[in-house]
Amino acid sequence: MPKFHIASSDDIISGKATDIYFIRTVEALRAAGLDNAVVRAEFHVASLPRGYKWAVFAGLKEALHALEGKPVTVYSLPEGTLFGENEPLMVIEGRYVDFALFETTVLGILRHYSSIASKAARVKKAARGRTCLFFGARALHPAVQPMADRAAYIGGCDGVSGVLGAEMLGKQPTGTMPHALMIVFRALKGDHTLAWLWFDKTAHPEVPRVILADTFFDEREESLLAARLLGEKLWGVRLDTPGSRRGDMLKIAKEVRWALDLAGYKNVKIVISGGLDEEEVAKLAEVADVFGVGTSIAFPPSVDISMDIVEVLVDGVWTPITKRGKLPGFKQVYDCGGKHLITPWRDPPPRCPDGGEAKPLMRKYMENGKIVESMPSEDEIRQYVLRQLESVEL
Repeated sequence: MPKFHIASSDDIISGKATDIYFIRTVEALRAAGLDNAVVRAEFHVASLPRGYKWAVFAGLKEALHALEGKPVTVYSLPEGTLFGENEPLMVIEGRYVDFALFETTVLGILRHYSSIASKAARVKKAARGRTCLFFGARALHPAVQPMADRAAYIGGCDGVSGVLGAEMLGKQPTGTMPHALMIVFRALKGDHTLAWLWFDKTAHPEVPRVILADTFFDEREESLLAARLLGEKLWGVRLDTPGSRRGDMLKIAKEVRWALDLAGYKNVKIVISGGLDEEEVAKLAEVADVFGVGTSIAFPPSVDISMDIVEVLVDGVWTPITKRGKLPGFKQVYDCGGKHLITPWRDPPPRCPDGGEAKPLMRKYMENGKIVESMPSEDEIRQYVLRQLESVEL
């Protein structure tokens, strides 16, 4: 038996990470002499999660790598594009039997990435310019921590706590300290504040001195203790009281802020973490400087991307066809200042409602298994997302 039940890169690329019915479908098509059927299959979302007006398209880079070397052509929106319901996100063109086994793989990549990136973007939007850090590594199987870190980062989070995920992003991991540090010092040394001093002595000089200020005493009292102990070295205090004892976190944070300001520590920032989502972040943005958000981003509502054949090549002619409830035909997506227009691929470009020029978003990323479009960096994707967030509402 394997030590870890995870798919390797070879498993993914070879098509083993699939559903059995796709294997049986390919067998049936080959037996019927239909293995040369050429189709266009579209990825889209029929309905967004409850309360969502938009989502973030993410995972394109890994989806392309899963398809690389296969005899298919891929058209797609740029990774990081905000989209709405029933908008085409990506299209695979080729013999159906050549990519049928990869529907499960590509959907899994795009769904998981887009779900996490969309939630991260919602949290970042709700924070109104405050710093948002992704603390979700502990909520996930280690095999997918780096993927979740990337999705959260390109979705708008300013940093991630996962060491491996940060390394793959070319970033320094961000984080503070666990309650365990203070508990050990309290039990063995009789004074949990010694943990803060030893943290200051041992942490790299570039690491911000953020003290977890709610282990044994009231948040206001521990925050003042930390400020007096570390003085100008103290960058911030983190409030992470469990929900069962939290009370009104906004009132607690305001009290801490008032006490620090009154004592002359106006430069000390307030970091809030612990069971946050966009609703709490929006409320706490009034006083918090930094948010640490984990589980709600790591386990977001699913952005249920599906794949459907929308055209089949019949006697050399592309014929629109799909199942009921779906819109047949190959389509182009045009951007009009954040608003999208969808037209048949063969139609001429439309004019935007304001008379401006519509910008086509769907473009070719892969031709016959070869990636033909340069892929932006994670920083570039993130900035693209942030620019779009400026013109949308939650």
